[in-house]
Amino acid sequence: MILLYKGIKINYNTLGKGIPVVFLHGFLENLNMWEKTTESLTDSYQCILIDLLGHGHSGNIGYIHTMEDMAKAVKTVLENLSISKAVFVGHSMGGYVSLACVDLFPDLILGIALLNSTSFPDSEERKYNRTRAINIVKKNPNAYTSMAIANLFAEENQLQFASEIHEIKNQASKMSLQGIISALEGMKIRKDRTNILANFKGFKVIFAGIKDPILPYKQSCAEAKQNNVDLVSLEGGHMSYLENKEQYMIELSRFLNSI
Repeated sequence: MILLYKGIKINYNTLGKGIPVVFLHGFLENLNMWEKTTESLTDSYQCILIDLLGHGHSGNIGYIHTMEDMAKAVKTVLENLSISKAVFVGHSMGGYVSLACVDLFPDLILGIALLNSTSFPDSEERKYNRTRAINIVKKNPNAYTSMAIANLFAEENQLQFASEIHEIKNQASKMSLQGIISALEGMKIRKDRTNILANFKGFKVIFAGIKDPILPYKQSCAEAKQNNVDLVSLEGGHMSYLENKEQYMIELSRFLNSI
């Protein structure tokens, strides 16, 4: 389905009936990443899948897509669907956007699941690396996305998930240069939302990959303890929904059933 927002198209889909659950993909991904996740959920939940700004079939509104920009686009989709309360499940960048929704629209959120994501802002080193990434993207976007996607998986899993990696790379290769850079710029300047997560009174959980090459597992453990958030530890890297999908689905279903 397509919604017009600030003169551009926002692509989304809705499946099933029940408590609304908003699924927000990560950087270089799109709503198709949730296909396997939602298969077993549509009998009990209304699953809302949204292509974030510059990703999938959604357009660009600028040269920086802040997490707040993306959150406002998500809110518009939910208003169009007449949804006033929802659970949010966000993978990586989708988690940053979910937290921006908690910050901007606290009455909207029933619960939040951060999948390989964090409330912490970028470190100075991470900001520097994003700037380097932007410079690489400008010269050779496909080389950047190919390298970046493979590096999301635990090293020992890269061969096992070669076909999945190939498909994610193929999807990412269709993104516009502006979409990639705008997201990198937005993630680089995102706010520290640790207090937002700590003070959120709804259901909340962090799914952490023990061998996540992007978000150190120890950091996720400390974040969960610091902010009184349940922690689900999963073998594998940054792509838990693929690398450990059976345990991930068990734990996600448990989380949703608790709401």
